[in-house]
Amino acid sequence: MATRQGTLGLNVANAEAQAQVIGGLRFDWAVIAASAWLVGGAFLDGWAHNHGKVDNTFFTPWHAVLYSGYLAVAVVILGAMILNKLRGVSWGRALPGGYELSLIGVAVFALGGVGDLIWHNLFGFEVDIEALLSPTHLMLVTGVVLMVSGPIRAAWHRTTAETQARGLAAYLPIVLSALYVYSILTFITQFSHPFQNPFPFVQFKPASRDNFYPVGLGTVDILLHSALLMGVVLLVLRRWSLPFGSLTLLFTANGALMTTQHDWYSLIPVALLAGLAADVLLWRWKPITGSRNRCRTFAFAVPAIFYTLYFGALALMGGVWWSIHMWAGVIVMAGAVGLFMSYLVMQPQIPAEA
Repeated sequence: MATRQGTLGLNVANAEAQAQVIGGLRFDWAVIAASAWLVGGAFLDGWAHNHGKVDNTFFTPWHAVLYSGYLAVAVVILGAMILNKLRGVSWGRALPGGYELSLIGVAVFALGGVGDLIWHNLFGFEVDIEALLSPTHLMLVTGVVLMVSGPIRAAWHRTTAETQARGLAAYLPIVLSALYVYSILTFITQFSHPFQNPFPFVQFKPASRDNFYPVGLGTVDILLHSALLMGVVLLVLRRWSLPFGSLTLLFTANGALMTTQHDWYSLIPVALLAGLAADVLLWRWKPITGSRNRCRTFAFAVPAIFYTLYFGALALMGGVWWSIHMWAGVIVMAGAVGLFMSYLVMQPQIPAEA
């Protein structure tokens, strides 16, 4: 009897200890909140660079927001690990599941920050595209992506039933984490983003008859960001059946963030309407859980609709100088990029004998 009581008491104590472990959905929300600060700081710093608000010094108010956002994320992740250890959890289990790479991201960002200060002292300050592609800045970006993607990895290892039972509160951190990752990818490639340099717009028509570069660059912009968009969307949809409105939030919030860099705010409705259309298609077709043909059609339709709206908006804003042959072909090519991306998440069936 004494042995059974002792065992029972030990089990109760273990249950109480487990109940006090920091992690789960509440921890995801804490990381999401801190990550909003970090990602917002990155876009604020980018806005300052693009609007001539930065001089040749590392210590700027824009960097203060960015690095304090990093500290917020680091405190949340490291604080949870330390508190869990103090509550009796082993070091191997102290970090909430799915956040192992986020911890590495904390270290990578710290090294990148120190390296960036040294880099500036050695080689001076970057200008324009240099500020996006310098090695230390790419190191910072890698750290940010690893940190803000933690909620996706954490949710990935939970059962579908567990996620569905918690409803919107469980899905929203997934969508926001995907938004942060996608937004950092579009931020670091903003030199080639259709919302930064809308080359088809009449304002960008060259004075000479040589239009090779503005047409070529505008085409590459659209194709690159069709691939980034559908890569993120299809990856998330491959794992979860997102609630209606998720893609509208993803598209619109990212579009709004990107327009801040060069003040193309009139393009925000493009992202909003494209996201709404994508949500409707997702709701009607259920492309991942349905047939492969639906998945392929969805992957083609979303970027094609996005850039049909894009060219339509530019036409309403003042005009598109590209020929119909060009802009119509680019819309089809954007859809083709999405179509090819679908083969990465839903491969053709392999014969059994193979």
